[in-house]
Amino acid sequence: MPLNGLLAVQLWFFGTVSILVAHVMFAFPPYPFLAQNYATQISLFTHHMWIGGFLLVGSGAHASLYLIREQGDLTRTNSLVALCLNYRDAIISHLNWLCIFLGLHSFGIYIHNDTLAALGRFDDQITNLPPLGAEWFQHAVTANFPINNGFKNHFNTQILMNDKIVFSNLSFNTADFLVHHIHAFTIHVTVLILVKGILFSRDSNLISDKYALGFRFPCDGPGRGGTCQVSGWDHIFLALFWMYNSISVVIFHFFWKVQSDVWGYQSLDNGITHITNGNFTKSALTINGWLRDFLWAEAAQVVQSYSTPFFVYGLVFLGAHFIWAFSLMFLFSGRGYWQELIDYYTYAVYKWSQLPYLAFQALSIVQGRAVGLAHYLLGGIGTTWAFFLARALTL
Repeated sequence: MPLNGLLAVQLWFFGTVSILVAHVMFAFPPYPFLAQNYATQISLFTHHMWIGGFLLVGSGAHASLYLIREQGDLTRTNSLVALCLNYRDAIISHLNWLCIFLGLHSFGIYIHNDTLAALGRFDDQITNLPPLGAEWFQHAVTANFPINNGFKNHFNTQILMNDKIVFSNLSFNTADFLVHHIHAFTIHVTVLILVKGILFSRDSNLISDKYALGFRFPCDGPGRGGTCQVSGWDHIFLALFWMYNSISVVIFHFFWKVQSDVWGYQSLDNGITHITNGNFTKSALTINGWLRDFLWAEAAQVVQSYSTPFFVYGLVFLGAHFIWAFSLMFLFSGRGYWQELIDYYTYAVYKWSQLPYLAFQALSIVQGRAVGLAHYLLGGIGTTWAFFLARALTL
């Protein structure tokens, strides 16, 4: 099998395995004291989720490269690849309407709840959508598994170690139902972009000679006005942003959920006190609840860390925010701002005969997007990492 095709398959496999490992290591910790160290648990989960996300997008990139550089004439073959290319319009259209359906219905419920909360009509919010499928699956696993007694004990007990909860059964509610549909929406949009980039990497109705232009090509050249976001690289560029959104929502959901319903301590009267006292159930029904009770309330540790032993996380938090904001100058302003700025300095240098041996050259659109994307992802991941660890290390 050609190199890029083999890489695409292997990256997809290991990316999927990494995401599964993230969930399994939390559900079934390999070491007893691992479950007691909350900071290590959230770090391992986040680490494997990010690795899985990047590997899966890398799989899409190499699949596009395989079709462009290593796949021959597909018109005379009956392979699976040729079949997918023949039906690519149907595949993309189905993914398209599915993403629209998921986006409108999942995000629409949040907008509905936020609007009614702003109007003070809390009783009219959508608050009773139990995840019946998840509850049925959990019951089926505990009831019908061959070693069901062990699983029943595992899913229906709380395990404590040194007065800290290391395992607790999870109960699902409307907040979980809503955020899981947000997961479905973001993941499907990421898949849509990747699949479209793969299936249209060789040619399209707009540009019939993509395979001759390669994996990436400029969109501002002669005769190419208004044809951005069409190359294989452009699709990877867009998919990485949606992958970032997908993984961020997953790790935010995980971190808040375990603090609310799993992690906690045994009180003096032998009762159980969870870290955020179960506030996920009600607060996660609105976007404002996510902003107020999760992002803002739990950022107190990293924001106020400058006089504590964890001040380094506060510095990383600020620095990563700067790197993230720096990326927006490349991504939002486009290339024109930087082109004019560099041209001004070039003119000034030659006008005043300073450093005449230097010649400035502006970034191309492809290069500028790559620089912006790298800083966006690095800054976002660094900010999240500092936020999580500053919070988890104080628990």
